Amino acid sequence: MFIVSNPKLVIAQCTAGIVGSFPALNARPASLLDEWLHEISEALAAWDRDHPERPAAPFAVNQIVHRSNDRLDHDMEVCAKWKAPIVISSLGARVEINDAVHGWGGITLHDVIDDRFARKAVEKGADGVIAVAAGAGGHAGRWSPFALIQEIRLWFDGPLILSGAIANGGAVLAAEAAGADLAYVGSPFIATEEANAPDAYKQAIVDSGAADIVYTDLFTGVHGNYLRSSIANSGLDPDNLVGLDPTVMKFGSEGSGGSSRAKAWRDIWGSGQGIGVIDRIRPAADYVDRLADEYAAAKSRLCTKGN
Repeated sequence: MFIVSNPKLVIAQCTAGIVGSFPALNARPASLLDEWLHEISEALAAWDRDHPERPAAPFAVNQIVHRSNDRLDHDMEVCAKWKAPIVISSLGARVEINDAVHGWGGITLHDVIDDRFARKAVEKGADGVIAVAAGAGGHAGRWSPFALIQEIRLWFDGPLILSGAIANGGAVLAAEAAGADLAYVGSPFIATEEANAPDAYKQAIVDSGAADIVYTDLFTGVHGNYLRSSIANSGLDPDNLVGLDPTVMKFGSEGSGGSSRAKAWRDIWGSGQGIGVIDRIRPAADYVDRLADEYAAAKSRLCTKGN
């Protein structure tokens, strides 16, 4: 949830009973990360004091561990200071990252798009893997969630989280039935009151469905899923992106200041395919309650059929 996730959303998610997460790079400048982790840690501690019968879920910080991330060392030091309970690593599995997190008592989960990357992540010390299947928002894989889960479960019995078009409680139950321990939900939280997203972005999530998602590597060099309407609003034809050269073309339309270049995430909006069930913008806690109700209803239907 690049740009979208912030302390307000993470706190709302954790106090509603689910793990809330955000990319470290969302905190800009880098010095802001310390303030964010302070805010989140203090808010969750206060919640736990006031609600001992219903403590908050832990939070997670996503780290881009690719060598191109020149903030990684700084951001990891800040995570160590606040003893981030969960660190999600992306774009490269690194032993030293896992060792550092384990050193302060945290756990690591690594984003993977196929079985080969899952094996590398576990070999390098990740506690669990997040299987990013076809249909996930942002940088998504190409494989069916069933294919991913089946292959990984042949050899790995540790924490396995499924990502990709999961937007209601029934899909969460299906992820468990397929062999995942947890479900990874992202795009629906864009359409929440706490999310750091423009109103137009939130409304586009509500108004769109699976047919409105475009899978392309044009904007970042890595294949991802984006909202068709945001691509069109940037002056491009969503159905004719193949062959365009991102290094020379200018997105957007001519204006008084000349051409403007649209940017991935800020102007070209990421989204997964599951958003067709999102019917309005709501508080994050309300959406979590909806997920829980749908999950219970789906489980009840299965039990009824089984009898």
